[in-house]
Parts: sequence; structure tokens; C-alpha cells
Amino acid sequence: MSTKVQIPIKEKKSTWSVLIGAAFIMATSAIGPGFLTQTAVFTEQYKASFAFIILLSVIIDIGAQMNVWRVIGVSGLRGQDIANKVFPGLGYFVAACVALGGLAFNIGNIAGAAMGVNVLIGIDMKVAAAISAVIAIVIFLSKQIGNAMDMFTKVLGLLMIVVVGYVAFATQPPVGEAVLRSFVPQEFSFVALITIVGGTVGGYITFAGGHRLIDAGITGKENVDEITKASVTGIIIASVMRVLLFLAVLGVISKGFQLDPASPPASAFKLGAGMIGYKFFGVVLWAAAITSVVGAAYTSVSFLRSFSKNINDNYRYWIIGFIIISTLIFITIGQPVKLLILAGSLNGLILPITLGTMLLASTNKNIIGDYKHPKWLLWAGIIVVMIAIYAGYKSILGIGKLF
Repeated sequence: MSTKVQIPIKEKKSTWSVLIGAAFIMATSAIGPGFLTQTAVFTEQYKASFAFIILLSVIIDIGAQMNVWRVIGVSGLRGQDIANKVFPGLGYFVAACVALGGLAFNIGNIAGAAMGVNVLIGIDMKVAAAISAVIAIVIFLSKQIGNAMDMFTKVLGLLMIVVVGYVAFATQPPVGEAVLRSFVPQEFSFVALITIVGGTVGGYITFAGGHRLIDAGITGKENVDEITKASVTGIIIASVMRVLLFLAVLGVISKGFQLDPASPPASAFKLGAGMIGYKFFGVVLWAAAITSVVGAAYTSVSFLRSFSKNINDNYRYWIIGFIIISTLIFITIGQPVKLLILAGSLNGLILPITLGTMLLASTNKNIIGDYKHPKWLLWAGIIVVMIAIYAGYKSILGIGKLF
């Protein structure tokens, strides 16, 4: 069962609001506990040279996301439906990978939300997890789920950027050296590259905003320019957050401090801005985690909607069930810091499959009709797939060093 909807767009203002909302859903899906942990860990390991890895990742992210969003937007089909049209049965495999990856990340997201509440008010982690889960569930009980998600992710996304920006200013990082090392790095790591790429556009994340546009009816080649702008905006939002967090941590380690392995970003905030910085970390961690819970649950279930009428007709309840299951797994099992880094790496390994599928779809008239996908964008996507495959291979060899 494919969903292909085109709704005439009457008001540019409301359309742009949805596009920005889609960008924030994607960006805040990326900015979760793993995002915070990965950035802090790799900044401590590679110091100012991590700026080069971030810059390279942004270029790769934009190339991947523009391709994915354009194909989804023009075709009006969700990722799994496109994959099944490219190769029968592929959609089921992609959906399984994305949904399982989304579940793994969501356990970490719930853990992060619980930790954020614990930092702020000191209540038990399990209780904090349950409270956070209820807040996320309320979003999907709204009559206007899309609008509720848009507003929720916009407000918390902007809050995170402002708070991390303050901490970055407070730590007084060596900005000049960071700029220099953005182009002349002293160290490089494929593990770090594939991990942060996977944490930004891997797995379910790049599809979060694309599927939101389908649900809002913003599809068709007449909207391709707006879709493209929104796709780049999503990457820019996530990248601004990454850079500010990198600078905040760099400012701390450049003064000779060492981060606490149990919670690298928390110790960076506390060392950089004292107790208020630690409380700010609680705010950022909760906001990052709870928006990622919303994005992961929404997108993971959206990959299953095409395969069952029951799921499609009752998708809000399936999303709620997804959140409840994630919460119960965290409460009974838990989620260590290093597993978040590993999950980001594995998400990156899915990227060549999902992006490669979208590139094949971009040349298939049965999927995109008479839309002409730019050759330069197609080749940029191919290069990204090749880089992702090679980086993935190198990261598999190097992941063991993290454990």
C-alpha cells in the first residue's frame, strides 16, 4: 500500500512553517544523547582537528539529505515504498533496518531524557524516564500530530542552540585554532567520520523530515525547490548545534581538563560553566533526548505503515506503543554510553543502502515521473555512497578500539 498524495498549497507562509518544522524534526532527531556523547568524546580525542571531521561530515550530510528528500518529495512515496519499487522486497529489508535502529536509538533517547530530568531535579532515573515518555506520548495524542511535532521540535531545538551557545562562550575556546584545523588537521579518524555522519543522516534520521512532508502533502516536482531548501536547513541546524558543542568542549579540554568517561558532555558543561553549566546540561540533554524520542518513534513507525492497514489506520497508537516499549527496555536493562557511539556507527553503515536506493530511484521514471534529477546531485550522491562504504569498512576495523 503506497501513499502518494499531492495537496494544492494555498498559503506560502503555512507551507514554509511545515518545511521549517520538517527541518527541525530531522535536526532534533539527530541531536540526541548519542550526538552529545559522540561530539564530546571525539573532541577530547582529536581536539581542534575534529573541526575538519565536522566540516567533511557536513558536506557529506548535505549531499545525502538533498538526494533523499528530493526523491521522497517528488515521488510522494515513503522510503520503504521507493525501495520496493527499486527492487521488490528491498523495502521490507530497509524498513526492518530502520525500525530496529530506531528502537535501539530510542532506548538511548529515553535514557538521556531520564538523565536530563535527574540532573535538573534529582529524581529517580526510572521515574524520570516514565515522566519523559508520558510527555512524548501526549504529542501523539494531539488531534494535529504534525503541527504538535513541528512546534515541539522548533521550540526545544532553538532552546538547545541558545543554551549550548552560552556554554561555548563561557568556556572561551581557541576559535582561531579550530578554524585553522578545519582545513589543516593534525589527526583524522574514519571511525569518527562515519559515526557522526551516521548520527546525522544515517538510519531513520534523514527520512524523519522527508516523511513529515509527505504527511503534510508537500510533494511533487513543483515543490522541489522548497523541499531542497528545507533539506539543507535541517543539516545546517544540526551542524550549528554540533559546532557550538564542539567549541564548548574544546574550550574545556584546551585548559587541560579531562572529561569524565561516565558522562563526557556533562563533565564538559560543569567544568566549563560550573554548577549552572551542569544544570544547563540537564536542560540540553532532556531537550535533545525527548525530541529524538518523538522523531525516532514517528519515523520508525512511518516505515511500517505501508505494510499493514492496521498500522496505517492506527499509526498514532503504534507510535505510542513504540515509545512505551523503548521506555520499558530502558527501565529493565539500561543503556551504556559506549553503546550510543556504536549505534551511531551502525546507523552510518545503513546509509550506503538507503542513499544508494534513493539514487537508483532518482533515475526511475516509474517512481519520479518526468522529474529530472540533477546530474551533479546524482554524482555527488554516488561519491557520498562510496565514501560511506569505505569509511564504514574502516570504522568496522576501528570500532573495537573504542571498547
